[in-house]
Amino acid sequence: MSVVILLVIAVGVSADAFAVAVAKGLHVRRLTLRDTGGLALSFGAFQALMPLLGWLLGRSFADRITEIDHWIAFGLLLLIGAKMIREAVSPSDEEEDSDGIGVRELLVLSVATSIDALAVGISFAFLDVSIIPAVALIGVITAVVTAIGVVIGRRAGGRFGRPAEIAGGVVLILIGTRILLEHLGVF
Repeated sequence: MSVVILLVIAVGVSADAFAVAVAKGLHVRRLTLRDTGGLALSFGAFQALMPLLGWLLGRSFADRITEIDHWIAFGLLLLIGAKMIREAVSPSDEEEDSDGIGVRELLVLSVATSIDALAVGISFAFLDVSIIPAVALIGVITAVVTAIGVVIGRRAGGRFGRPAEIAGGVVLILIGTRILLEHLGVF
């Protein structure tokens, strides 16, 4: 898998983290550098850990299903992308302003925004992916996107959260479709 495709996947799976970061930027009254850095590092670490765990799970049964691996990768990316789009367009409850980001909230948000990355990691097990550089790229991109999201949320408002999540979902669906079409010999 090319670096460009991995970069696009990294940006795609970081869309949830970006949307949450924008929301936190909007709702935290007193946002500190520590909050921003903690959110970025936590989201980045979990986004890197989950695809690694997914890859390990996928590798444990990859030899049994190599004939349908492209369908599995397509299906997982399609489901993840569709879920991201559905969550972006469905109404959500607005949070009230808070004074900061607690450790418990940080962990819950980190896990919640990285579940999709677990499924991406499973699909990596069936593709030609060097897992360590891939998860490092996903983690770094997510950390950067999260920090940017917090700043945007704090300064510009919530205009970009939902569109970014929709775009991330569409990108994942397109990548899954490309994987399927390549394995079917369409291009």
